[in-house]
Amino acid sequence: MRRPNRPVTAVLCAAALALTAAACGPGNGEAGGDAKPTAAASLPSGSGTIKIPDELKDKLKQHGFDMDKWKGGEWKNWKKDDWLREAGDYINPIIAGLWDPDRMRDADVPPDRPVTDPNIGADQGVTDPAPAPVTAKAAAPPFHQSVPEAGKVFFDGPEGSMVCSATVVKDPAHPGKSNMVWTAGHCVHAGKSGGWYRNIAFVPSYNNSGKSSAQLKGASREQVAPYGVWWSDWAQTSDQWIAQGGPSGGAGAPYDFAVLHVTPEEGGGRKSLEETVGSALPVDFNAPAVAKVASITATGFPAATPFDGQKAYQCTDKPGRFSLAASAPVMYRIGCTMTGGSSGGGWVATGADGKRALVSNTSIGPVKAGWLAGPRLGPEAKGVFDAVSGKFK
Repeated sequence: MRRPNRPVTAVLCAAALALTAAACGPGNGEAGGDAKPTAAASLPSGSGTIKIPDELKDKLKQHGFDMDKWKGGEWKNWKKDDWLREAGDYINPIIAGLWDPDRMRDADVPPDRPVTDPNIGADQGVTDPAPAPVTAKAAAPPFHQSVPEAGKVFFDGPEGSMVCSATVVKDPAHPGKSNMVWTAGHCVHAGKSGGWYRNIAFVPSYNNSGKSSAQLKGASREQVAPYGVWWSDWAQTSDQWIAQGGPSGGAGAPYDFAVLHVTPEEGGGRKSLEETVGSALPVDFNAPAVAKVASITATGFPAATPFDGQKAYQCTDKPGRFSLAASAPVMYRIGCTMTGGSSGGGWVATGADGKRALVSNTSIGPVKAGWLAGPRLGPEAKGVFDAVSGKFK
């Protein structure tokens, strides 16, 4: 557990929880502005014919990408000049079968990159004392019953295959038929030094029966992803994250959120994600001040030691205030021993109506696991959410 004057480390996703660094960017929080959704493209692995919508093919060509080469592994080219980074550049063609059970099980993250500034997290006048660690408790399998909205986000970056946690959320434009997923910004975009990650896919109720990593060796895809693999055909994060976010620091943590729109890998004829999962959480963009929240429950799939990333865990605690700078929005902070891999996982509280709602997501944590902090969702987050919902009316 980190005290105010101790150094903090930040890592994308699973080796520790990423402390993000960003500043206010242009726009009104609706990342992407006039960007339009890209139709998903199915690239069957073993097929000599690539069937993709012309608009996606043309967009890739505009950026110098050939779909045949992309399918053959060109997506592994992470040359900085070719890495698409602007909000409207999001492209994520489906490569059928890419996320097989072994690849999902072994998804990891790059090594730690510590922050050396000893003042990060120091008391800014709005930071409460660090909470006592709360031991993460394993969710009861099957996860589809105990944490039905929870799942894992898989994606590829320059360092290899990586993983985060995420939550199925309601879409007001499609009541009861949402295809929207909430996660952290650093789980989809590398921030100021990079661009959009690739092959982003969501797996609800991952490893539903709660098997260990060893037990999953040789498991079928149906055992690992019983409710399917859902590729993100559109994603948006905050302008603040895109402008100055990164794998270390912390200034942008209040804006470290993202929304995905997903589609089933196998294509048409399927029910929506919400219908398939049977549940989705509303998002509360008017969550009460920290002092007025009785308790928050964070859910995630921690992957760094002592966890193996294969099971869902939860922490419940009364939140305190956490601020990285006097000018930055105050965040929620709870005691929790979950480690990396839980990044992006949903934070749920009971609203004034007595119903559960998502109020935050895991964003940052200290060098030594003991607490987690997440953004309090406000106008910027609502702008991102409304933009994604509005593109698929």
